[in-house]
Amino acid sequence: MPVTSALSGQGALPRYSVAELNEAVGTLLERGFAPRFLLDATVSRPQLKKGHLWLTLTDGDASISAVIWASQLQKLGFVPEEGDGVVVVGKLNFWAARANLSVQVLDLRPSLTAVLRQFERVRDLLMPEGLFDPERKRPLPELPGRIALLTSVPSSALADMLRTARERWPSTRLLVVPIPVQGPVEQRIRAAIDQISGRCLELGLDAIVLARGGGSREDLAVFDGEALARSLASCPVPVVCGLGHEDDTTIADLVADYRAATPTAALVALLPDRQMALQALSQERRHLGQLVRLRLQGARQLLERQRERLATWHPALLLKRERQWLEQQRRLLLALSPEQLLARGFSLLRDATGNLVHSIHDLQPGDAIQVQLLDGRVEADVLRLVSAEPPPMASRPPSSV
Repeated sequence: MPVTSALSGQGALPRYSVAELNEAVGTLLERGFAPRFLLDATVSRPQLKKGHLWLTLTDGDASISAVIWASQLQKLGFVPEEGDGVVVVGKLNFWAARANLSVQVLDLRPSLTAVLRQFERVRDLLMPEGLFDPERKRPLPELPGRIALLTSVPSSALADMLRTARERWPSTRLLVVPIPVQGPVEQRIRAAIDQISGRCLELGLDAIVLARGGGSREDLAVFDGEALARSLASCPVPVVCGLGHEDDTTIADLVADYRAATPTAALVALLPDRQMALQALSQERRHLGQLVRLRLQGARQLLERQRERLATWHPALLLKRERQWLEQQRRLLLALSPEQLLARGFSLLRDATGNLVHSIHDLQPGDAIQVQLLDGRVEADVLRLVSAEPPPMASRPPSSV
């Protein structure tokens, strides 16, 4: 009776087979749950079976199975390992035969924790090699003639860089090299860098800019690769990185010759400021003008002194001075000439041989002499020689005591 009663009491309940029940649960999940979702989790026990990657996703409190089918696994640039934090794009898979629920991974990328772990791993690997040393950083060119811009095309980062280049220094030519900057694209970025590096001389490049605007730190994980870092380090010209935001630092930033906070800042660091250059040129022009004026003034003063000096050596002036000197000499000679003495009544006495007689001791009575006067001479004989007596000394009155 109780059994019959129980069965009869359940006559209004839905009745399923196991397969029907599982199918109903699957239908309920399909209708009541989002077809795709994002899941933050940590990878646990990843296993590769027949090309498919099976893993457990956990947050410490709960866990769920997940699978990455082989076809999708080949498209991923990031293959998670034990303990990696990930952000999964997935959907629910429910196998009705076993009532087994799992997450089918459509795409995934490392979470911030995994990104930082990868950053630290590559940093610790490259640091002993000196790739981050300040000593190997090359100075940026003062006036770059041509710059290669490696960034996404089109993008707001590229538009900002082109605008900044036009405003700051329009004479610098820009070579835009399109590269992908989202997802597992490290190999494509590296290939573009290697290609540009091999043609730097041919293209006349003075610097390379690697830029990406905005995005989360997880989006910048592509610039943390070891291979990409080595390609940047081997570039023959300075490399400027302008990736993400000011607070974001990647391995590429550490290897680059100059790390800019943003793509726009990268162009600001590379290109001179046209307005400041114009002001500097204006100031230099004023300085040169003042210097030229000072030099011209000095040259004029020197020429004036040379002109005055030349004027003192003019032939007419020299002749005048020579005439004056000669006239002075003539007057001096006239003043010292014996004729002047003769004109004043003096005479010259010569002996018979024509020699001047200076003393009576040079003559004897009877000697023939010649007396030279102003207007002629007199010939005579010496009759007598009279010695000149000194004049008497005047008596001095006695001094009184």
